[in-house]
Amino acid sequence: MQWQWPDVTNSRALRSQVCIAATHFKLAIKVLHSRNAAQRANGIDCEHALHMRNMKMASTAHTSSSPATRLAKSAPWVLVPACDRLLGDHRFHIAGDKYLGAVRLAGALPLIVPAGERDPDELTRLLELADGMLLPGSPSNVHPRHFEQDVLDATLPLDPHRDALTLSLIPEVLRRGIPLFAICRGFQEVNVALGGSLHQAVHQVSGLRDHRERLGTLDEQYGPAHHVTVAPGGLLESCLSQPSFEVNSLHGQGIDVLAPGLRVEALSEEGLVEAFSWPQSRGFNLSVQWHPEWQAAKNPVSTRLFAAFGKACLRYRQTKDSSPKEPPE
Repeated sequence: MQWQWPDVTNSRALRSQVCIAATHFKLAIKVLHSRNAAQRANGIDCEHALHMRNMKMASTAHTSSSPATRLAKSAPWVLVPACDRLLGDHRFHIAGDKYLGAVRLAGALPLIVPAGERDPDELTRLLELADGMLLPGSPSNVHPRHFEQDVLDATLPLDPHRDALTLSLIPEVLRRGIPLFAICRGFQEVNVALGGSLHQAVHQVSGLRDHRERLGTLDEQYGPAHHVTVAPGGLLESCLSQPSFEVNSLHGQGIDVLAPGLRVEALSEEGLVEAFSWPQSRGFNLSVQWHPEWQAAKNPVSTRLFAAFGKACLRYRQTKDSSPKEPPE
């Protein structure tokens, strides 16, 4: 029955129509609650449940009955440096959705930082806000001038604006002990920022296999490509407790000379560095050459790595919040 506006000149008709409308409203509410319950029972909310499970792991100090309130009050902020892209005639600062989703999977909130050189005071304010930093992968390469080489292949993309941002942020993030998780290009940026160098074309280096992605669908490109062996006694072993596992492989550049002070955390089958950390930093820091963010919630290795990163970010936030604040001048 479709409700019609009543004739307000007839008070009895008005009361009757109001009663009918109220009855329809109550029925609609009951139907809505019934549908929501059925959706939850059928697993439609499984992605939300997985996210909240990770939030619970990363925020055990909070006992709010509302998951949304818990996220708003406790979630750490993670900086995600953007890439610089020309779309049409305009420049844009962009970050891949899969990286932002991985930050949320870790129980944190992503904060995209525009690419480009920044004033030191601006960098300081960003670092004071940050509880962690995720360095994402990118189609672009680190410019070879940062490790004293000329460009080998001018057809490959570069991103000098991102270089300017990340290479200045990385040493300060490590010095402050801000948790850091670096992926693919980010892995290479950390090595270069600390004084290391890269092979510009791993597939052209004698003794090394081709680590570039396969042609095909995304699932084929990001599918398992080779095994890595975990170094004993390191951060990666403490996160995973397993000696080896399979990873995807989508990179042309790779580690040539490892920067001073970096510790190898994993090697490929032919000996290429696939993961490292910087033990001198008091905060969690792990850099990996593969892409753990790809369908991370379905990958046990990725889930454990992002959980460890999220817990470290939360601890950093709690320590920062509990430290004495200087009085305003």
